[in-house]
Amino acid sequence: MSSPRPRPRSALAAGLLALVTAGATLAVTPTAAQAVVLPDNFKSVGYLPSWTGNVNSVQYNKLTHINYAFVLPNSNGTLRAVENPSKLTSLVSLARANNVKVSIAIGGWNDGDDSAFEALAANAGTRTTFVNSVVSFVNQYGLDGVDMDWEYPDPGTSANNFSLLMQQLSNALRPQGKLLTAAVVAEGYYRDGVPTSVFNHVDFLNIMAYDGGSPHANYDWSINAVNGWKARGLPASKAILGVPFYSRPGYYTYTQLVGMDPANANRDCTTVGGAQQCYNGVPTVKRKTQWAMANAGGMMNWELTQDTGGSTSLVSAIYDTVTGGSPPPTGRTGPITGIAGKCVDVAAASTANGTAVQLYTCNGTNAQRWTVGTDGTLRALGKCLDVTSAGTANGTPIQLWDCNGTGAQVWQAQSNGTLRNPVSNRCLDATGNSSADGTRLQIWDCFAGANQVWRLPA
Repeated sequence: MSSPRPRPRSALAAGLLALVTAGATLAVTPTAAQAVVLPDNFKSVGYLPSWTGNVNSVQYNKLTHINYAFVLPNSNGTLRAVENPSKLTSLVSLARANNVKVSIAIGGWNDGDDSAFEALAANAGTRTTFVNSVVSFVNQYGLDGVDMDWEYPDPGTSANNFSLLMQQLSNALRPQGKLLTAAVVAEGYYRDGVPTSVFNHVDFLNIMAYDGGSPHANYDWSINAVNGWKARGLPASKAILGVPFYSRPGYYTYTQLVGMDPANANRDCTTVGGAQQCYNGVPTVKRKTQWAMANAGGMMNWELTQDTGGSTSLVSAIYDTVTGGSPPPTGRTGPITGIAGKCVDVAAASTANGTAVQLYTCNGTNAQRWTVGTDGTLRALGKCLDVTSAGTANGTPIQLWDCNGTGAQVWQAQSNGTLRNPVSNRCLDATGNSSADGTRLQIWDCFAGANQVWRLPA
C-alpha cells in the first residue's frame, strides 16, 4: 500500500519486522460456534497483523477479543486505506461465528512517526473528523470496537489532546455498544502521556508489558508495570497484562524459537547464533495469567501469528490456566423441555439483549436450540440464558443476554432435574406452574415441582 507499513509496537521493534517469517455441573465445552466466556469476564486479547498470518489459523475458541493491526490516521483526521481489507472481512466473519469481538487497532509504532495523531488531536475540527471517520470504518466492517494505539502522546499538551480525543471517541462509540480500548506503554515517561481521565473513557487498557526488563519482559518487571498503572487509579478490571510472543534483542518469534528446539517452550531465554534471546515460555505465561486472574482484567498478546499450535501454544497456556485446562469436547445442542413437554424458547427469536425467555410449543427453530457450555452456560442464538440484572430474589425474570462470564448465567443441573443458579441458590422455574405458550421463565426457591424439572439435550 502507499502509506508506510505499520511496524511492531514499540520503539525497540522498529525496523526488525523483516525477521518475522470450569467446574460447573453442565461441564460440556462449547462447540466452535459458541462464544468463549472466561470466568469472571477475564479477557484474552490477541493482535492480528494486516501484513502477515492467516485468519484460518487463529484459535478463536480460546480468545475473547482480536485487534486487527493496523489502520493509520491522516493529519486531517481521515483514515488511510486499511491493508488487506478482505482479510479483515474474513476475520470478522470467522470471529462472529465464534462470538469473539473484533476491533480495529489504529496507529501502531509506524517507525516512531506519530505526527498525524499529534496534528489531528490538536483541534476540535480534526478530532471530530477523526471520530466520524472511525465510526464510519467500524460500521463499514461490522466491527465491535476500536483499539487506539497512539505511540505515544507526550505528557502535557499532547496528553490533554489525547484525553479530549478519547472522550469524544467514547461518547460516539460506547453508547452504541462498541468497545473503546487503548494500547499503552508499560512504564516510564510516556505513561504520563495517558491522563488518568482516560480511564473513564475506555473499557480497558492493553498494557504493553514487553520491550523492557532484564531479561526481556520478565515476571517481576511485567507485574510492576501493571501495578504502576493501577497505582495511578486504573481499575484492576481494566488492566490487561500484555505478553510478547517474540524475543529480545533479536526479535525471533516464539514459533521460530520452538522450531529451533522444542525445549525452548519451557524456557525464557535461549542462545541463538551466540546471542542470548529472552522471551516468555509456557511456564511464565501461565504464571503471569495466574497473577492476572487475581489482580487484573485479562491477558493480551503481541501477536497471534507468532504463536505455535498444539501443546506449546501460548494462547492455549493462557486459556488452560483460566479454565483449568480441560480440553474442549463437543457440546450438547438441542431443545430443553419442561412442563407439559414445552420447550424453552427465545421470544420472537430475537437476539436483542433483554429478550424474554419463555415456554412455547416445540417447533425445532433456532430459538429453541440450546447448547450446554463448559462454563455452565446455556446458549441460544449466540447469547446466554441470564438472570435479569443478576437478581437473586424469587420471581426475577429470565432473559437472553450477551455472554459475559458472570454468575447470573451459570446453571447447574441437579439430580432431581432442576437447573440451579448457584449465585441466587434458586432454580429455573416456569412462572405460576403454567405450561401455556408464552409463560415467562424466572428463578424461584428450588422444590422440584413439574414447572422446575427440565430435560437437557441428549
